[in-house]
Amino acid sequence: MLILSTVVPLLLNSDTLETRLKELPSEPGIYLMRNEEGDILYIGKSKKLRSRVRSYFQQSQSHSPRIALMLQQVTDIEFIVTDTEAEALALEANLIKQHQPYFNVLLKDDKKYPYVCITWSEEYPRIFITRKRRLEKARDRYYGPYVDTHLLRYTVRLVKQVFPLRQRPKPLFKDRPCLNYELGKCPGVCQGLISTEDYKKIVEKIAMIFQGRTAELIATLKHQMEKEVVKLNFEKAATIRDQLKAINTLTVDQKVSLPDDTVSRDAIALASDAKHCCIQLFQIRSGRLVGRLGFFTDTDSGIPGAILQRVVEEHYWQADGVEIPTEIIVQYKLPEMEILEKWLSERKGKKVSITVPKRQLKAQLIDMVERNANYELERTQRTVEQNLTAMEDLTQVLGLPELPRRIEGYDISHIQGSNAVASKVVFIDGIPAKQHYRHFKIKNPTVKIGHSDDFASMAEVISRRFRNYQSDSEDRPNIIMIDGGKGQLSAVVAVLEELNLMKEFQVVSLAKQKEEIFLPKESNPLITNSEQPGVLLLRRVRDEAHRFAVNFHRQQRLKKSQRSRLDEITGLGFERQKHLLAYFYSIDYIREASIEDLQQVPGIGKALAKEIYNYFHPH
Repeated sequence: MLILSTVVPLLLNSDTLETRLKELPSEPGIYLMRNEEGDILYIGKSKKLRSRVRSYFQQSQSHSPRIALMLQQVTDIEFIVTDTEAEALALEANLIKQHQPYFNVLLKDDKKYPYVCITWSEEYPRIFITRKRRLEKARDRYYGPYVDTHLLRYTVRLVKQVFPLRQRPKPLFKDRPCLNYELGKCPGVCQGLISTEDYKKIVEKIAMIFQGRTAELIATLKHQMEKEVVKLNFEKAATIRDQLKAINTLTVDQKVSLPDDTVSRDAIALASDAKHCCIQLFQIRSGRLVGRLGFFTDTDSGIPGAILQRVVEEHYWQADGVEIPTEIIVQYKLPEMEILEKWLSERKGKKVSITVPKRQLKAQLIDMVERNANYELERTQRTVEQNLTAMEDLTQVLGLPELPRRIEGYDISHIQGSNAVASKVVFIDGIPAKQHYRHFKIKNPTVKIGHSDDFASMAEVISRRFRNYQSDSEDRPNIIMIDGGKGQLSAVVAVLEELNLMKEFQVVSLAKQKEEIFLPKESNPLITNSEQPGVLLLRRVRDEAHRFAVNFHRQQRLKKSQRSRLDEITGLGFERQKHLLAYFYSIDYIREASIEDLQQVPGIGKALAKEIYNYFHPH
């Protein structure tokens, strides 16, 4: 007879609890609380582990409902001792990032606000805007997330105009730089006209803008301009002058009235409702607002002070010392303010203070940050309410048993059958979930140049999407929306019936001409208004699927146009075509190459080199 043993929570086992608590040292470190399955529920830090963890289990201690629920599940406590409190804080931040414990305050990475990424891991770093923060490459730096997307795009576009940066991933010409070099927009990376070290110095100046060190950058550039004038190098001085003008435009009308405007400071405040919590961080340098960052979390994640502390930990965790301000003003007292001050001071190399202002201008500054957080929260509430209204309306229109939390949209794109592709887009709670988007290349041999078959193409895509589908899958859609009319819908229904999946989800098609919704095996469309919320949501899904498919089709068409002429050369397969294009960059250079030049390409022998040469030089 098999006897299954269960692990009893520590709250119900006083002997085991006391043993665990006695094992904890009175030293700084971090503690991990685990449940019966071994999952990490919570990660915390303390300058005295034993007293901190013991306080959780004292009857006199009152906890929030969230922490009380966690304690009911804790079956084991682990700890890691560190030399200092600052080390404990850094280790805690790292482990929370890695394990994402359910009961810790977790800031949502919902792709709402964009970052600026500088790829320091690359030989010639790139600068671009992204909504996805990747941590695989430790040397790459992300600045943000920025609330004002328009200002961010303007800033990035401006710095790329006035600072010479690499413009193309591959050279346009093999033996000379392109026009961007002549215009001063590119330093000639493709031809090795600038060293890696000198190029990184240019990028370091740009990074100073996103680090909030604009005043320091302006002073540096002014000094450089004066040196060039002394050397009578007026052209270079004029270039630096233009850079200064551009940077100054970024700080116009951003003055913040504070008595000591030489101090660099950040101000952090939050606003919350029953479900959502919006946090804003204002970066103020030399009395000017140089950055406005935004974060989101759930209201039940913790008390306001704990939420603000998590923002401080996460925001400054990867920041360079020069980016950390000397003063951080917060709306509420942080639970471990002293440890944070010590950690930040060590990172910066000088004293960093965290204060809760009560009166005068600093308190007014916190009020301003809180008002902005409130405006952002209200905007989020409106978006949530609009999406909820749209889903409720769609539920009624289609007669669904529950709200359509996940909608998948599909579309086909081609030109008379050539380069036929398809797209899948996903909306979750009315918001595009781009991490779930997918492309498909149509494999049906009957779909080719001069012969298209949207019905067969759509059937193929749906078959490939659902052939290994499990009914308990987390990616179960409530609605499958097909861009097209009754023909496309019938093709999809036939596939789903063959897979016995018609009862799993609602399938609809949306015809463009009159924005009509068709249901399976119904000859007439549903009676709807094209402007009602539910139909508008389907139209958004349809338009997004169309955009995603068309963009992919263009990419495929461009790739094929590069190879189309090479396909005509006997003995030149796909892999060798790739090597040729990688070596010569374009068909024009291949045409100009000699037989000896062609033989330098991996996989190209003398006979094939002659074949390629003769193709481009038939006479």
